[in-house]
Amino acid sequence: MKTIGLIGGMSWESTLEYYRLINQGIRARLGGLHSAHILMESYDFATIADLQHAGRWDQTAAILAGSARRLEAAGADLLLICTNTMHKVADQVQDSVIIPLLHIADPTGDALRQSGISRVGLLGTAFTMEDGFMQERLAARFGLEVLVPEAEDRRTVHRIIYDELCQGLTRESSRAAYREVMARLVDRGAQGIVFGCTEIGLLVGPEDATVPVFNTTRLHCEGAIAAALAG
Repeated sequence: MKTIGLIGGMSWESTLEYYRLINQGIRARLGGLHSAHILMESYDFATIADLQHAGRWDQTAAILAGSARRLEAAGADLLLICTNTMHKVADQVQDSVIIPLLHIADPTGDALRQSGISRVGLLGTAFTMEDGFMQERLAARFGLEVLVPEAEDRRTVHRIIYDELCQGLTRESSRAAYREVMARLVDRGAQGIVFGCTEIGLLVGPEDATVPVFNTTRLHCEGAIAAALAG
């Protein structure tokens, strides 16, 4: 079994899901007392979030690249950044190490392609919905058309992520708001919804949408499990 390196803490609420899902997946495949080989470096998210909102992405890239190098030196065979938003700097992180970085968009794109979906709605932080790095990768590698919510809906989705989900809060009013945002994306032609923030699955699930949903956290973990057991 290969050792999985996790760059986490952004937020720790979803990093906890990574640890749980990867270990559950290894046990499901190998049985008994098996669990995953994991190395993790976890950040104080307040520091990272301040840099995000200040637009200091080069500094966040340097911080995560440092984590990647330390995890590689400690024995990790592959890396995961446990957040969609920080995949904005995924190329810089990958360039800092030799071991592979499993990009969160790739297992998601594979699942979408296998489902036959060609037009998908994307929820996430404002950075993920507006900066193009997820849309461009899903379009270039998987031929997908990616829709994002309108401006007011984007503000609602972003606010709930940072003010509630990253702080361990789940509110029925926010669940209802997300349902409405997803319904409007479906009305615009979305055949599926991507939960493009690793905390979104803590609030809503398949039962909250009228089309299939694709949870990037779960799919990222499944990709990591497959890579760890390959060969």
